[in-house]
Amino acid sequence: MIAISLRPVRRDWGTISFASTLYLCPILDLLLEQIPPRWHPELRLGLQEALVNAAKHGNKLDPCKTVVVHFLVKDEQYWWVISDEGSGFAVPCESQSEDLPNEEAENGRGLCLLRHIFDQVHWNCQGTELRLCKDVNSRSRLPLLH
Repeated sequence: MIAISLRPVRRDWGTISFASTLYLCPILDLLLEQIPPRWHPELRLGLQEALVNAAKHGNKLDPCKTVVVHFLVKDEQYWWVISDEGSGFAVPCESQSEDLPNEEAENGRGLCLLRHIFDQVHWNCQGTELRLCKDVNSRSRLPLLH
């Protein structure tokens, strides 16, 4: 079941919550609705990675646990705050090298991917909430995927 709080016309946060699942197509479609189309492939990949992490690693795919996504558009910046009900994880240091040791390579790939796609990637101290931001007017680069 998906619960949606539609965003008012003003700059308030919208909310989507859903039971832990890997069936994310309708959720991703809703989260990308207001994004310029040229950014859809890249941001879909990044948001899918973040949502899978929350449902699979955070909530252990427990259908009784919920993933909540708050989202906001502000001055061509797109924000998502993704929360799960899991026990959290040790948040990687922001300056940590992207060259992860072999035993962490599988899990570290997703975190590295998020850092390449989004302009801002921040976790809360418990590792249960992820804040992502994409500035689509950033002149630093064009979309990675087409």
